[in-house]
Amino acid sequence: MTEFQDSRRDERKSAGRYETGATLLTGVVSIIWLLPLVFAVLVSVRPMNEAVSNGNIFIGSRVTLENYQAAFSVAPWLWHGITSVIFVVGTLAVQVVTVTMAGYAFARMKFFGRQLLLYILLLQIMIPTAVLLVQNFATIRELGLFDTRWALMLPYWASAFGVLLIRQTFREIPRELEEAARIDGANLLQILFRVYIPLSIPAYIAFALVSISSHWNEFLWPFIVTRTEEVRPLTVGLNKLYSTTEVGALYGQLLAGTVIVIAPLVILFMLFQRRFIQSFASSGLK
Repeated sequence: MTEFQDSRRDERKSAGRYETGATLLTGVVSIIWLLPLVFAVLVSVRPMNEAVSNGNIFIGSRVTLENYQAAFSVAPWLWHGITSVIFVVGTLAVQVVTVTMAGYAFARMKFFGRQLLLYILLLQIMIPTAVLLVQNFATIRELGLFDTRWALMLPYWASAFGVLLIRQTFREIPRELEEAARIDGANLLQILFRVYIPLSIPAYIAFALVSISSHWNEFLWPFIVTRTEEVRPLTVGLNKLYSTTEVGALYGQLLAGTVIVIAPLVILFMLFQRRFIQSFASSGLK
């Protein structure tokens, strides 16, 4: 009995040391990942006439918001922000419909070529989006949607990642629930809205997080298919700060603009971080 207690005590000590080491490692990695954001914020509040290479790079002689004032005067950030919100929300709204329908079809329906189509979806995930830029641009020009907000959203209305995630989630829901709903006279849409979707909320939230963050930070495609400032998102508007003067970019203004662009995502995560983590954990997303 004593040997067993000693063994259990040693196991608890070993587990405690492992947990402490993991916590320290996580803290160090978090600090490393946080340093660029801290650097951007601190440089953005340095005086404009103080070079980054002179004095204390992090603090400067005083704290000022003149970089933010100058950045706001360079680009129409309100219109860029509206476009970014429309781009992100509009894309996500259509994606939810497409990934739900396709996910259910792959999870529950039997039809000819289902496995082949599933392999094609897997292949699409491995293809870089830059490879499809020329074909997507040609399609947008043919449809007459160039330099519109529709052009921003159209190529992203289908998501292979979302289809596979929702498919796997639907497969884990007991089929007996669907059969019981059919016995009660429910049709396909009622089954989706009353059985599958309510039980898959964590997966939808996890997918929404991935979709929002990726499209909010999208730059290359919006830069190619838009010309008017009012229909360009925040990331493209940020590009104007690279040529604010004849001698090049002013890094204080550039980092102030960067903070403006990433601030909504940071605030969103800080407000809903617990829900975010629970959603990823519940959906099994790695």
